[in-house]
Amino acid sequence: MKTEEIIALEKKYIFQTYSRYPVVITKGKGVKVFDNNGRKYLDFLGGIAVDTLGHCHPKVTSAVRNQLNKLVHISNLYYTIPQVKLAKLVCRLSGLDRCFFANSGAEANEAAIKLARKYAKEKLGPDKYEIITARGSFHGRTMATLTATAQEKIHKGFEPLLPGFKYVNYNDIEDIKSAINANTCAVLLEPVQGEGGVIVPSKDYLHQVRRLCDEKGLLLILDEIQTGVGRTGSFFAFQEFNIKPDIFTVAKGIGGGLPLGLMLASEKVASSFTPGSHGSTFGGGPVVCSAGLAVLETIIKCKLLKNAKETGAYFIEKLNSLKVKYKSIKEARGMGLMLGLELTFPAKELTFKLLERGFIINCTNENVLRFLPPLIVTRKQVNELVTALDETFKELKIQ
Repeated sequence: MKTEEIIALEKKYIFQTYSRYPVVITKGKGVKVFDNNGRKYLDFLGGIAVDTLGHCHPKVTSAVRNQLNKLVHISNLYYTIPQVKLAKLVCRLSGLDRCFFANSGAEANEAAIKLARKYAKEKLGPDKYEIITARGSFHGRTMATLTATAQEKIHKGFEPLLPGFKYVNYNDIEDIKSAINANTCAVLLEPVQGEGGVIVPSKDYLHQVRRLCDEKGLLLILDEIQTGVGRTGSFFAFQEFNIKPDIFTVAKGIGGGLPLGLMLASEKVASSFTPGSHGSTFGGGPVVCSAGLAVLETIIKCKLLKNAKETGAYFIEKLNSLKVKYKSIKEARGMGLMLGLELTFPAKELTFKLLERGFIINCTNENVLRFLPPLIVTRKQVNELVTALDETFKELKIQ
């Protein structure tokens, strides 16, 4: 089928909830993907931080094939080996005690919100239900998680929103202090804001939030949907800040491209979920858990945390070299391989221009180019992208 035919079918039969680029991707390998005309692209978006090991990594595809020949699905009324193995490994890597398996980041965050409220009502008092979140955040598209997402554009059209959320400015500990009241039970934050424009907090911010939660008897929930699984150079971003949350969530990069989300919690908090409290028909299925195991084991074996740190540092150095050349670049920022380039003008057009040159990136918060390449990305590939960016700026006569 021709590209135009495929696009026409999508417009006719699929809800128009996505602003798609006019490209039909048919296969991928490593950092490369190919369209239906055989054209190659370097993927510096990684399925929006999903393709941690790149596309069709042999360890992941082998693990999935092997599991497909054994068992595809059995309900969570029974035990499965891949699920308990993955739970043990994630708990060991994170330092938290228990996992709940879901299918996406939004589901994992829903579980975290429910757990926080249930724990608070049982242990802190019946009036404890309110959760503080930060402006510019993104926590999901379900009714609870879009309410937790402190962005008016995400809320529009879905009112009335769920009660029980209060919004503060990100990276502002005094704003959190002023928002706490008799109903507050938790603070929910992203260690680095992704959709908000790749915003990295000050060095002490999360330490201050952790101390404040301890002083006030509140739970600290961290949304690691985008930052987790090696993205920032540690398995989880909170490890970069040397703190530990009471609850955190992870999805995107842990499934190797398959739908897998987890909520983790300390034993003290996790005990509030008992049989019947929460559930998921497909959560933690044997196929996706086999993929998750392959992802984490490969990150460890291939030392990809080291590559995320070192190549990420090189990447931001190269982006800063562009900043010296162009006044329209305000800042290059990020951690590991979660990077943003903030511009003084709307950046959407640039993503199309880069696509024409064979590079996949995206724009967030209107004027920030976002880069989330697989953890296997090389310096050579970074150089190719930065060169393409430089050439695009020249072509568009951007100063």
